[in-house]
Amino acid sequence: MAPVITLTTDFGTSDAYVAAMKGVILTINPRATIVDVCHSIESQNILQSAFILSTAHHYFPEGTIHLAIVDPSVGSQRKAIILKTPSALFLAPDNGVLSYIIDELCPTPARPPTSTHPNLEHRKLGADLEAVAITNPDFWRQPVSTTFHGRDIFAPVAAHLSLGVPLHKFGESISCLYAFPILRPYHDTEGNLLGRILHIDNFGNLITNVRNSDLPGEEITVEISNQHIHGLSHFYSQGSGLAAIIGSSGYLEIALKNGNAAVFLDTKVGVEVRLKGS
Repeated sequence: MAPVITLTTDFGTSDAYVAAMKGVILTINPRATIVDVCHSIESQNILQSAFILSTAHHYFPEGTIHLAIVDPSVGSQRKAIILKTPSALFLAPDNGVLSYIIDELCPTPARPPTSTHPNLEHRKLGADLEAVAITNPDFWRQPVSTTFHGRDIFAPVAAHLSLGVPLHKFGESISCLYAFPILRPYHDTEGNLLGRILHIDNFGNLITNVRNSDLPGEEITVEISNQHIHGLSHFYSQGSGLAAIIGSSGYLEIALKNGNAAVFLDTKVGVEVRLKGS
């Protein structure tokens, strides 16, 4: 059985872009299993796609091939790359979309953020990671559109990978990739834990960068947008009003029972969240 191939894009579902990629993959490998992770990433939002991919890839079989195509610089000199980890393969433009994947095996220390829109850093890969630049046109669909590398480069390369073509056949080995510094919670001078909203899901839940392991316990007060939430809830329908809960991905979330927390708080990605221990 060929490995699973997943797709994460900002293409939406109202056009034929996703279908075209799937068609290219299936033409090369009709036995491929293709799974959609998400196609509703905000247009050109690399950080959002990086986070979404990080919350999904662990649940796929070993050897899965993940395509993450959010590519504002398509057609430019940015590299198209394959990243091999101990458990999976990732195909993406070298623009930070694999930041969380890289950081899982090559973590950086926590530090106060200088911006909610951090700059890309050139990161040297650790021993557990291997990468190549996709430079061999033998595995591309021809002619290559300057505006749709997802169809003409990434999709056919993924299909050939699923057929067992060795990594080195696709291009030269590289030791560094671009990645955004991961926003981690940190303690201020008063001992409070400061985090930020990373993502707002379809239900309006505010997913923060505070993990369960960062919490001092359940006896906490969460402050956000002049609102105070005392203690943790264990499920969404518990209690009333705003609730703080550890969601299925292991991050602290702010939710509103029978409502939309993002709309209620009129908040957005990047807003600060403060946690105080009791």
